Amino acid sequence: MTFPVSDGGLHKMRAAALVAVLAGAAGSLGFMLRVGHRNNSRLLVVLFGIWVLSPFVALVLANAASKRWSALTRATLYSATLLIALGSLAIYGFVALGPPRVKPAAAFVVVPPTSCLLIAISLLAPRRFA
Repeated sequence: MTFPVSDGGLHKMRAAALVAVLAGAAGSLGFMLRVGHRNNSRLLVVLFGIWVLSPFVALVLANAASKRWSALTRATLYSATLLIALGSLAIYGFVALGPPRVKPAAAFVVVPPTSCLLIAISLLAPRRFA
């Protein structure tokens, strides 16, 4: 089964995905810093920052490697990028700006590996079902 994706549509999706990954990374890092601003350990804040940014780095690397991939795989990657960026901002924003929580760091621990799993699924699924 193939899905028609126009070349012009892919360029627009790629542009939107790149903007989303930059905004998602910046916003996620900002929310993480807001939640962790009272933490005295700079090392822990830096490690959390790396952890929170890791899915966005993976998305940028996948995007750079995707030039020779099928249109379906690239479209799925771009869609996953938008979903991960918006989802991360929504979750982190709710934690950072919502009511106080006992363990606000939990979201910042769980979202990155969940995002990486979604990235892996989005890259493998089109190959499985194409």
